[in-house]
Amino acid sequence: MKTIHAAERLAALGHASRLSVFRLLVEAGPGGMNASAIGDTLGLAPATLSFHLAHLSRVGLIQGERESRFIHYSANFNAMDELLHFLTHNCCQGDACLPQTAACKTATS
Repeated sequence: MKTIHAAERLAALGHASRLSVFRLLVEAGPGGMNASAIGDTLGLAPATLSFHLAHLSRVGLIQGERESRFIHYSANFNAMDELLHFLTHNCCQGDACLPQTAACKTATS
């Protein structure tokens, strides 16, 4: 990953609402959520939510898929993995130093 792409993704996550949207979609898993459910959960107005979803989509952190009149959003886990790899590449010269990351309870840690 190029530094500019990492910076764009980190900048997108640097806004509290966008970070909340992204974390919600990560928690929702690959199935994701539709826009109205995201807005209801986070208490965001439709226009505001649309702006933030577009920004996260533009930098590749989420993707939307149209289902009739609705758009279903999900986190782009590959993009998240790339960003985390970029941030932690050769961390501590290869020593295990990230206990919170190592302890994440995921299906495939």
